[in-house]
Amino acid sequence: MEKLLAHLSHLEITSPDVEASAAFYVGKFGMREVHRAEGRVYLRCWGDYDTYSLVVVPGAEPTLSRMAWRTTSSEALDAAAARVEASGVAGEWSEGGYGYGRAYEFTGPYGHPMRLVWNVDKYQAGPEFASIYPDRPEKRSLHSAAPRFLDHVTVATSDVRGFAAWYSETLGFRTMAFTDLDEAPITVFSVLTTNEKSHDLGVVLDTSARAGRVNHIAFWVDTHEDLLRTADVLMEHGTPMEYGPSIHGIGEQNFLYFREPSDLRVELNSGGYRNYVPDWVPNTWKPSQGSNNFYRNGAMPRSMTESFPHAEGFTATEEGASEEMKAELLNPYATQGRG
Repeated sequence: MEKLLAHLSHLEITSPDVEASAAFYVGKFGMREVHRAEGRVYLRCWGDYDTYSLVVVPGAEPTLSRMAWRTTSSEALDAAAARVEASGVAGEWSEGGYGYGRAYEFTGPYGHPMRLVWNVDKYQAGPEFASIYPDRPEKRSLHSAAPRFLDHVTVATSDVRGFAAWYSETLGFRTMAFTDLDEAPITVFSVLTTNEKSHDLGVVLDTSARAGRVNHIAFWVDTHEDLLRTADVLMEHGTPMEYGPSIHGIGEQNFLYFREPSDLRVELNSGGYRNYVPDWVPNTWKPSQGSNNFYRNGAMPRSMTESFPHAEGFTATEEGASEEMKAELLNPYATQGRG
């Protein structure tokens, strides 16, 4: 298959209080507002090459309204749309919107709204923000917690391996790793990528009846010291750390997690490695091997099992599953004659 997708372009998230969420991303996290229209607030990181990477949209609860991926060419956009439709998923074309041109939009087989685009508006910094370095889209932010760019999104699904298979076979994502429970061959986590990163799309197992949920959105800073500084700044200004800082085993990124005012989880990453192997075969990790916690010395808080919007049922994490979720998942293996 030709390479269809280049990278994660932007995310649209809903918030019951758009102003509070936008104020958090600008005032505490160091992103910058670049546009407003129809109640939507468009935000960018200082290192984003496109005009924006995050859109906060009015909504009754925190959700992933849409994830947008840029294709490798105009021809790849048409080819990707054709492959989606050939898989049995119906989408529709639009003439585009603020910051992007012609687009193909659809809802994936596990309920996640997608947008595929080729033509995007490249950010053009005015005199106030123009960098002295030609490759930078604008000056480095003066905000001590500011992320450089959007990194990835992790969603929730009823079938992790089925999700990975569809996105790999249909759109050419590389599946990089899985996590199975130590107790049974039940897959609770996977990471996929469109490029050489360890992942720009993650997926956790979800037993709820609500499709299309999101676990977190994630941004990038250059160094581990930047990440620690961000944790310091956020905590000093009233935002506690939900988990971390620490290092993931899969991908080996430094990480920390916190919540924005809508309650949506945000992750910050740095470090990690790049994988250029064209015929990479994903390994299957166990939580005991440090799939989530490289040092194998700390338990992820139970709050990390919450995905959005909230729903009845259990959600796994990169570290595995809660005892309650294990009891539900492992029941067939505990009953004689089953499993």
